[in-house]
Parts: sequence; C-alpha cells; structure tokens
Amino acid sequence: MSVTGYLSNHWGLLVIVIGIAIIIHSDIHLERRMIFRISLTIMMLLGYSVSCHVESYLADQAEYTILRPILSALNYSLIAFILVNIIMIVFPMQRLYLHIPAVLNAVLCFVSIPTGIVFFYTDDNHFQRGTLGYLTYFICALYLAYLIFNLFKNKTYQKEDIRLLIFMSVTSVLCLVMPLFLDSMTTHWFNVTIAIDLLLYYVFLLQQFTKRDPLTKLLNRQSYYADAEKMWTLITAIITMDMDGLKTLNDSEGHTAGDTALKALADCFRNASQRRQRIYRIGGDEYVILCVGSSESDVQALVRRIKQELAKTPYTCSVGYAMKQKDDTIDEMYNRADSMLYDEKKQFYITSGKERRKH
Repeated sequence: MSVTGYLSNHWGLLVIVIGIAIIIHSDIHLERRMIFRISLTIMMLLGYSVSCHVESYLADQAEYTILRPILSALNYSLIAFILVNIIMIVFPMQRLYLHIPAVLNAVLCFVSIPTGIVFFYTDDNHFQRGTLGYLTYFICALYLAYLIFNLFKNKTYQKEDIRLLIFMSVTSVLCLVMPLFLDSMTTHWFNVTIAIDLLLYYVFLLQQFTKRDPLTKLLNRQSYYADAEKMWTLITAIITMDMDGLKTLNDSEGHTAGDTALKALADCFRNASQRRQRIYRIGGDEYVILCVGSSESDVQALVRRIKQELAKTPYTCSVGYAMKQKDDTIDEMYNRADSMLYDEKKQFYITSGKERRKH
C-alpha cells in the first residue's frame, strides 16, 4: 500500500485532474458555480482513487478487517455522488433533489456494514453481494437515463453537441459496470474515464463560447455562415426575425431592459422551433433560423408558433421567410426573407403609430 504503488496505478488520473484544476481556476468564462462543481468532482475522484487503492490492498490480505467494508461503502457512495455532480455540471439549473437517490444509496451502503444488506465479507475476506447487491449500479443507471433524457429534451444543444455528451455519459457508466463482467478491468478505470470526460467537457464548453452568442446562448453569426456553407444542400428555407422597437426601448429604459428583451425573444424562438431548425443571433436584434428538410407548410407553422410565443411577452417581432429555389445562394434567400420582414415591419409601424427609429 505504498505511495509509489498508488502513483503507478493513478498517475494518469493525477496528471489530468491537476491539469483541469489549474485551467479552470484561471478561466475567465466559467461561472463560480461551475468551477465549484468541477473542483468538487475532482476532489471526489481523488478521494475515490485513494479509497480504492487502500481497499485493493486490504483485499489481498488473508485476514478480514473492518476497514475494508467501510471503504467499500465509501466507494459505492462516491460513485453515485460523482455521477450526480456530472449532471449538475452539464445542467447547472437542476435541483438539489437529484441528490436524494445518491444519499439513499450512501445510507444503505453504510448500513450494510453491520447488516450485509448491500454487501458483506466472509471470515476469509471474500466479498459477497447482499439482497440489494446491485443497488448502486441501478441508481447509476437511473442517473444515466435521466442525463440522456434531458440531453434530448434540451433545445440549447445541437445534434453534434449531444453526441459528445452522450459519449461522455456512456463511457463513464461503462467503466463502472464493465468490471462486473470483465475481470481484467480494474475499478480505477472509472476514475480516469471521469477525469478525461471532465477534460472533454471543458473543451466542449470552450467550443460553445466560440460558436454561441454570450447573451442569448443562441448560435452566433460565425456559426450561421459556417452552417450555411456546410449544410447548404440540406437547407430548404430561411426565416429572418427582427425585434420591433429595440432602439426606443434602449433609449427609454436602458440597455439592461433591451438585453432582457433580446433574451426573451431567444426563448420564444427556442420554444417554437423543432429539431433541424437551427436558430442564430446574427446582429443586435436580428435573428435567423435555418430550416433543414422543412416544407413551406412546416415553415409557416413555425412562424405561427413564433407569433404565439411572442404574444406571451410584451415584445413584438417582424418575421420573414424564403423557400430555397433552384440556383439560389444563401444571400439571395436571406434577401427575399428580409424583404418580407421589412414589409411586415413597415406595417407594424403604420398600425401601431410608433415612430420608426434606426438601430
């Protein structure tokens, strides 16, 4: 149970988690809550690795010692709490009630020390499962299902984003479950996998900062040009949206009120859109939706949903759209949609009696 033995088994883990710790504490983009969650996960990973190392040493001893079931209970508890933290990192707004299954798992694992309900050790120091022997694995499977469900439900993430997040989720749980079936796999693989997934997620976050608008979290102008080129053969329609009266709002109530309005509009567009309808903020109050595989009736239905969502807010927005025609370019489609938008905007200022101001 030497330090060199621990370093030999967990060197890769130490390099990764210490590197992550150094990076996140000098990062200017991450919120304090995110830094705290990642730091807490790192500490739990390190604690889990030390506990596993000591427990493995005790497993090789001929005589049973009470420390071994205590460490086993700690290990099973940490696994569930690590996965909870991963969910809280990916979805920061999730509620604390998510900890309830992990707390229940921890309580039953420690109760198992005298009762053997989850696991127990024979007099010759052999591990045996109790009545609830697979409790931790069941709870971890629930957390995985919950994470994947929320990934598909969340409209903020695009298809390519979800692939990476699902990969992270599946690899984490696989390295927890596979040692049950493959004797050659060691438990510390779970540590390394979680650490690598944390590093991947940090890279993923940095990528999001480059492709998304920081205010609305919609895709930005750079993403619009990149996607228009990459998906051109699949794009069937474009929708343009422009807020009515942003300049007046900024002048009368301040830019904070304007920012609130822009975020509210973004939420409306997200609520109205469906899969394969990608939303971008390309300017101050200018938004675009690129539709992949949408028919004109689909596009008209989307415009109606946008209007319905906007009706729930104090804001209005002019909307135009254009269907793809033969030999079209993205700029030609945009100009046709923009022409429809400005006809609608002109009508808005005529009927509302408000002064139209440049912005």
